[in-house]
Amino acid sequence: MRIALEAAYNTAFRFIGQDANLLLRRVLSIECYKPVPQGSFVEIQGTILHVTRAYLVTGLIGTPLPGQSGPWMDGLLGFAQVNDDGRATEFPGDLSIDSPTGQWRKLHERMKKLLKIRGRNGGE
Repeated sequence: MRIALEAAYNTAFRFIGQDANLLLRRVLSIECYKPVPQGSFVEIQGTILHVTRAYLVTGLIGTPLPGQSGPWMDGLLGFAQVNDDGRATEFPGDLSIDSPTGQWRKLHERMKKLLKIRGRNGGE
């Protein structure tokens, strides 16, 4: 869980840039599909799947372990941009993302359903 959070935060920070002041707002979903042997090296890829004026959702996919197919985990974590007082504020600059392709489509569809259920920050 800690590694997934770090990967999600790093993905979001790189997307926003040096003016990022992010707060984890919500873990929308984390699915672990396969056990990872202790001491294994893992790779988690991340991308931004959703962005509003002050909230974004990172998508994570754990790349397949040696000798296996399919991800060992995936997840969706939401972050809010906050000011020095900890209140939500708009992201710096004009941010946009491309439509997800390839391996990110399935995760994007899950995210849309979860955001709609939650009713805020993207329930369109």
